[in-house]
Amino acid sequence: MTHRAVDARAGLPAGTTSNYFRSREALLVAAAQRVVELHQADMRQAAVGHLPEGDPRERAIELIAGSLLLAATAQRDRYLAVFELRLESLRRPVLAETLAGLMDATARFTAGYHESLGLDIPPDAVPLLMVLYGGALFTLVSAPPGSVTEATTRTLAATIVRGALAAAGG
Repeated sequence: MTHRAVDARAGLPAGTTSNYFRSREALLVAAAQRVVELHQADMRQAAVGHLPEGDPRERAIELIAGSLLLAATAQRDRYLAVFELRLESLRRPVLAETLAGLMDATARFTAGYHESLGLDIPPDAVPLLMVLYGGALFTLVSAPPGSVTEATTRTLAATIVRGALAAAGG
């Protein structure tokens, strides 16, 4: 990701992006922050009128399966960018610090989100749930496009929820 590439992609005059983000690191940090905002908005939207009734764990599985499917298909490029940012953070301490803070904030957001939906996921299970989700998502987005199925994401989501809850003693 470069300032010029962002200008071109956004249809902006050359130099516009560098006026707002003076360094490449600042641009990468802003990109990471934006992806988290978009992901949280997607989480909120997934629950609006689409939350199945019944067992809270099954509801959690359905939400996570839907999230994995969307992220690995329609939003594949976004999540490939997330993994690129994670790798780039190994070389950029400021980006690493930002991503760590965003992960902490996302864990708090996710725990509150699950609680507000009445899902049976204890807050101490959320960090592991996020790690398992991230690993599953990496596998899905790095697979050939078109190979991700609803059945696959449902199986992964069930395994993620059951594994995180078992590890948390639930």
